[in-house]
Amino acid sequence: MKFQFYNEPMTDLNSKKKNRNSLSIFSKPVFLILVCLALFSTCKGPGGVRVIKLGHGLGVTHPVHEAMVFMAEKVAEKSNGQMQIRIYPNQQLGTERELVELLQIGSLGMTKVSSATMESFAPRMQVLSMPYLFEDDAHRDKVLKGEIGKQLLLDAEDFWLRGLCYYDAGKRSFYTKNKPIENPSDLKGLKIRVMESNTAINMVKSFGGSPTPVSYGELYTALQQGIVDGAENNPPSLYTSKHYEVCKFYSINEHTAVPDVLIVSTKVWELLDENEKIWLQEAADESAIYQYKLWAESVEESYRELKKAGVTILYPEVAGFREATESMYEEFKLTQPNLFEIVDQIRKIE
Repeated sequence: MKFQFYNEPMTDLNSKKKNRNSLSIFSKPVFLILVCLALFSTCKGPGGVRVIKLGHGLGVTHPVHEAMVFMAEKVAEKSNGQMQIRIYPNQQLGTERELVELLQIGSLGMTKVSSATMESFAPRMQVLSMPYLFEDDAHRDKVLKGEIGKQLLLDAEDFWLRGLCYYDAGKRSFYTKNKPIENPSDLKGLKIRVMESNTAINMVKSFGGSPTPVSYGELYTALQQGIVDGAENNPPSLYTSKHYEVCKFYSINEHTAVPDVLIVSTKVWELLDENEKIWLQEAADESAIYQYKLWAESVEESYRELKKAGVTILYPEVAGFREATESMYEEFKLTQPNLFEIVDQIRKIE
């Protein structure tokens, strides 16, 4: 059984977000969203069909969106059509932070966020944003699929958020408008877009840059207008967002491998019966396996297309970047010993 994702025009939220520090769930744009959604994140319609709304900020060609489409199809298949997921892409329902807040009050069922965004709700998850934390992909996978990863997914339940699975968000590197980044000193004085993450902010500071939080949906305009000089992200996001039209230098220093997290409102989760919970969790797990495959293919395609578009791709020496971030670990050890203990456990996993 096929499902639909919704891409109809919605209220233009971006034009109203004058103050990025004002993220109240009772702001006018979000209030309008609540009205539009009629305060139903999940409901049972005709014939007892359970419908869950999922909003996110990515485009429909992004591999994470495609994985969520796959998940929705699996949910419909497993439930014999008795459970459906409706997907609202392209930041139609708000920024990542706003979508999380909508989940907290039960006005939206599910969303995809970066684990960096989850730091405000599950503080222990900030360890996943630490630079050069993982030795390689195999090490990362062991952590996320192991006991530490499973515990972190449930850390935000006290804040009405439950993690279902991780999606591969690749490795993040710097892309810039006017000059390439070949060593940390090249970032000095540059305004670099970061997610709303203290760890990301501290990382850019450690390189000498000026971290500037900007919503992903507003970043293209921010680059065009010179609000920021560059950003940091993975190859598929650089390509699918078309930020390469503005930024022609991509420096592959791969400073972090911050995963995405598929989350569900606990207010919605608790409404599901046992079969519905099993269908949703199984479909999420299967979509993660599918997404990892899509991601690898997308990375290869993205590099090809970025080169065709005239982007200069550089491979700077990583040692200098790694060394510059060691101060973050030292501070972490002193100021947050409990979190540093998790970092230490991660580093010991072989």
